[in-house]
Amino acid sequence: GKDGKSDRHPKVGPGVLIGAGASVLGNIVVGEGAKIGCGAVVVKPIPPYTTAAGIPAKIVGKATPVDPRSAVDHTLVNDCSAKWHCVWKHVL
Repeated sequence: GKDGKSDRHPKVGPGVLIGAGASVLGNIVVGEGAKIGCGAVVVKPIPPYTTAAGIPAKIVGKATPVDPRSAVDHTLVNDCSAKWHCVWKHVL
């Protein structure tokens, strides 16, 4: 509560993916690598490497223990800017 002695904030582990519009409420733990579906309302702890969805959120499956950052291909950034430059060059 507001007595200053208790913690009311959720704890989100590393590699957790939280979908758009999802709410994580209260002093609960979302385990490492978990995935929370869009619009879900999480009011109970979510174990590591599980997928939760719904209102209230329920475990609906297992999450693959992969770091989402490793799947991003950062080499496309240079290509995208070059393509946009070419597109705008023809428009102007």
